[in-house]
Amino acid sequence: MPSTAPTRKLTNSPEQKTDRSDPWPRALRLLTGRDYSQAELRRRLLEKGFAETRIDDALQRCLELGYLDDARYALSRATSLMSRGRAVGSRILLDLKQRGISNELACQALEQARELCDEEELLRSLLQRRFPDFNYNSAPAKEKRRVVHFLQRRGFTISCIMDKLTRKGLETDDENHHDEIHHDKGRPDKDR
Repeated sequence: MPSTAPTRKLTNSPEQKTDRSDPWPRALRLLTGRDYSQAELRRRLLEKGFAETRIDDALQRCLELGYLDDARYALSRATSLMSRGRAVGSRILLDLKQRGISNELACQALEQARELCDEEELLRSLLQRRFPDFNYNSAPAKEKRRVVHFLQRRGFTISCIMDKLTRKGLETDDENHHDEIHHDKGRPDKDR
């Protein structure tokens, strides 16, 4: 049977009350979920309605404590995008700039990410994963454009794409020719 005793609403003691105009707790909560650039965190706090001067103080505190670091964020983002095959080269630079990273930091992060990830290997694995049966030499023009544009949107240069696609086509043709030769050697020659 439910209790009929009156319930008392719990109230916060003065020590428990938080200053709703202080962006510091919100900044910590956001940074607990994932890393942010300074510009991204500023934008998120502004969207929540905090005063700009209070945001500056909170961001400064985050910087002093090492919770915010645009160089670390840029490298982490660039490496993540490259290793997953989501972006390379100019596409990474664009992504970082959109997130408020300076051009200098973005370029440094891209160079460091290139040292950690091999772009040619990324292109090869992306082609193998997304287009395993694609053969540039025998594909219709529409299919060629679709594959090339997909790779360009990821940030690969056209010269790198074409080099890999035409080389892959030659490798596939060589493998097929090699298989045919070995297959023919096993058959008796009817013309002899």
